Parts: sequence; C-alpha cells; structure tokens
Amino acid sequence: MNRKIRMGMTGGGQGAFIGAVHRTAAAIDGEIELVCGAFSSTPEKSKASGRDLMLPEERCYGDYREMIRKELRRKDKMDAVAIVTPNHMHFGPAKMALENGFHVICDKPVTFTLAEARKLKDIIEQTGLTFALTHNYTGYPMVKQARHLVKSGALGRIRKVVVEYPQGWLAFLEEKRGYKQAEWRTDPKRSGIAGAVGDIGTHAENLAEYITGLKITELCADVSTFVEGRLLDDDASVLLKFDSGAKGILYCSQVANGEENALRIRVYGELGGLDWRQEEPNTLAHKSQTFHHIYRPNVGDLSPFAKANTRLPNGHPEGYLEAFANIYRNFARTVRKRMNGEEPTEIELDFPGIDDGIRGMLFVESVIASGKSRSKWVKMKTL
Repeated sequence: MNRKIRMGMTGGGQGAFIGAVHRTAAAIDGEIELVCGAFSSTPEKSKASGRDLMLPEERCYGDYREMIRKELRRKDKMDAVAIVTPNHMHFGPAKMALENGFHVICDKPVTFTLAEARKLKDIIEQTGLTFALTHNYTGYPMVKQARHLVKSGALGRIRKVVVEYPQGWLAFLEEKRGYKQAEWRTDPKRSGIAGAVGDIGTHAENLAEYITGLKITELCADVSTFVEGRLLDDDASVLLKFDSGAKGILYCSQVANGEENALRIRVYGELGGLDWRQEEPNTLAHKSQTFHHIYRPNVGDLSPFAKANTRLPNGHPEGYLEAFANIYRNFARTVRKRMNGEEPTEIELDFPGIDDGIRGMLFVESVIASGKSRSKWVKMKTL
C-alpha cells in the first residue's frame, strides 16, 4: 500500500474547538486524508459540518454507527477513525470501529470510566489493530529530548518530579453562560467523575510518566471546587510517590485566573535537573550546580526521537499543532506498515496508547478517592 491513510471522524463538527485541531494536525504531513465523518450528535448538524469540510454528501453521516456500517461496504473505505467527542462518547465509537476492522486514534481521557478502558484494551488485543491516544504534549521535540536525557542516565537517579498545569478559563461559572466547551467539561454525565483532574491533570500525569519512565504508585490529593455552583472539581494539588522511590508534586487548576496553558515540568536527579514549559516549547533546560545547557530543536547533538519529531530548520518555532501532528504521523506510519505486513520502527511506535489511557483513568480515580478520603494516601492500581 502506497497511499494516504483514509480517516473518518466522529465529533468535531461546527463550533467544536478540538476537531479542527485534530484535522489540521492529521493533514500537516500529507500522510492522512479525511474522507468521511459523523461530526455531531445531531444528524443535520453533522451533515452540515461535512459539507463545510467539502466532503461528498454521501460520506457525511448522521452518526458513527451509520458511518461504520456504510464505510464497510465501500471499496475505498476509511482505514481509521479519529474520535474527538466528549468523554462519554469515546468508548462506543472506539469499540465498534475496532470490532469492524478500523484503527482508532482517540482524544483523552480514553473513556468515561476505568471499566470501559479495560474493556477497550481487551478489544485492541483481540483485534491486533492500532490504537493511539492524543496526549499531544508528548509530541514536542524537546519532550522527546527530555525523555532521552533521563533514559540515558544524564540526570542520574531521579529524586523529584514537579509538574503543573494551571489554566484560568474556568475562573467563573462559564458553563452557565452558554460556553459549550465549559458545559460538557463540567457535567458529570459527559465528563465523568472529574473536571480539571480528568481534563488537564491527566496531561500532567502522562507527561511526568512519559519523560521519567517512572510509574506513580501512591498519591495524596487535595481536590477543590472553588466556583460556587460547579458540579466537578476545578483545582487539585497532589503529592506523588513513584515506583523508583522518587517523590513528586502535581497540581492542576482551571481557576488560576490569568493563566493560559502553563503546563510545566521539572525533573531533578542526582546529577542534574530538567525544566520544560509548554508555552515556550522549543527550549529545554538541562542544568546542575556546575553547568547550564539549553537544548533547542535542530541544534547540536539531539536524540533520534527529537530529530524525527522536528520538521523545521533551527530558529523556526514549532508548537502545539506540530506536536499534535507528530502523534498523527507516527500513528499513520504504524498503520501503513502493519497494513503492508511490515514491522513499525521504535520511532514510529512512539505515541501514547491504551496503557497510557488506563494509567490516566487510574490516576483520575485515585485522585478523586484521595480527595474524599480522610486517610489521604491512596495506592494506584496497576494495569
């Protein structure tokens, strides 16, 4: 097979923010083509969204079930489905797509509940199909470099991990002001048991585990809902214990008034530390008491993973969309190789998957349980 991966999409129609991000990211490298979609829970809006995207009328579907059934009958059927719906609508489309032979790339958190995530893993293992989860911050070149430095031993034994994700967009009761993105993210029926913890806390958790290669084993959480009338948490502070003996601090907040997307991670080992900030993603600081080194994309001696996920000459900034696109590109190359009966490379397989999704759901459940508990320290279950 030597063609673009044909992609269908569920969710991401008119008025949706993240759908456009996914479509742009998928298109950046010219390896994926959007061919069909069920873009809204309202059939009329779904079909109107498809027309806006200049898709053929017959491939603008009323819902994901219709899309999967009808695509199966086409000679030029889609190869994969991108799921960009609210949390409660992840499992159904993913399950049906996989059971009918379609690869899946899904927004995070992976499912509405931990039980759904475990069922999804069973289906993925049974079908042997490719599943990717868009923890997009792991796609940044300097995040790849940070992971390489830890793995190579440049920091020595890890002692401390500090990761934070403050936002300010929910500092007021936006869900009562007609703000669609706020409405579903603060609704337990669509978001699940957590608000900020599930929405951005899982990004912080995933980034910490991805860069360090360590797993959180226990945590102690203070979970708050500051905005009166809100149904889910909007702030959390969490102490972490890792499987290596390292300790950590994670906080996430959507009421940090004035902040945008200030995701930041600092990792401290015996020999030095790392500092990376999402709002300045092209800079990674590696420092100790005796040196201070700055890494930049396409400058100096970088790891193969950092190089493979960098597109532009040095001095040309790459950002959020490119990091997102790295996940889509690696997913597409893995799908293509497997369809050709070939084995993907380690670099091509470098994207979050179902195990990362289950870790995120375990984190959410543990944080919420700790927040409600008087004893506080909660052990995270294993996969």
